[in-house]
Amino acid sequence: MDGALVGSGYADHLTDADLGLLAKAVDQPTAQAAPWLRAHPEQLLGLVGDPRVFQAVFGAPATAAQPARPTGAPAMAALASPFLIFAVAVHRAASELATMDHVPERSAQRLRVPLFDAPQLRDFLGSAARRLFLAELLASFTRNAAAYRSAPKGQPGARQARARRISELDLVRMAGLLDTVPEAERAGVYRRLGDVALFLTGVFPDYAEAHALGPVSAARLLRAAQVPVRQQDQLADAPAIDLFEHLGAQWYRTAWGLAPARTARLAVVAEVAERFRQARRVLNHIADRCLFPQGNPWFAPPAR
Repeated sequence: MDGALVGSGYADHLTDADLGLLAKAVDQPTAQAAPWLRAHPEQLLGLVGDPRVFQAVFGAPATAAQPARPTGAPAMAALASPFLIFAVAVHRAASELATMDHVPERSAQRLRVPLFDAPQLRDFLGSAARRLFLAELLASFTRNAAAYRSAPKGQPGARQARARRISELDLVRMAGLLDTVPEAERAGVYRRLGDVALFLTGVFPDYAEAHALGPVSAARLLRAAQVPVRQQDQLADAPAIDLFEHLGAQWYRTAWGLAPARTARLAVVAEVAERFRQARRVLNHIADRCLFPQGNPWFAPPAR
């Protein structure tokens, strides 16, 4: 996607208060900031990545010894929407990775080992469309529930369907929706399954490791991901993160394949499917550096 289209994507999510915060952080007039920036959305990419905006939202820049903490400029940060917070964090990660040669990998709970894959992560974040994708993904989980249509209920032969609310982080129940929603809605369910797999492994990898899928649940999800039978047994025994990566990538591919209309925005999903591990590693970096500072995290851990 070109800069104008990506900028429009940012403008769709940013509130007028966000736009005023951006202008104020870079010492620009705020009175007409919102209408001007909405008329010139391509300017948003540079503003969201400006170090002054990061400091306005998160406080002092992070160092190797001290991750960023959401304690600076509280009056301005209180105006920021979740989307702006996460967009700023994503852009900050791109800036940090530009000067890094290795990034810690969580090889076990609370254990970090360096992986020299920073160039690949920089390349992933080199796409403005992929940066927007990650910001939208993170913001979409600020509320962890959604209503979906379930199977028809009532008397035999009735075609009515009722709505039910389930946790989006329950992958097994989410995958069960594929048997109940109309065919036209399945692409959306596959997309959200991929989102959940990326979110859990990117933001809460320790949780994903500690609550690995049992063999029955793993088998159900592998079938839901349309993994060939000959691969299912091998993947069911894979480490939790590897299994989630494979499932998430496959769900994104299926969402792209079933999409009734292949837009430029949706094409990013197909890109991430082929670079799922890089997306996951970028989110690990963002979570460690910005989302979980000492004290007050932006996200609460998933319920057990």
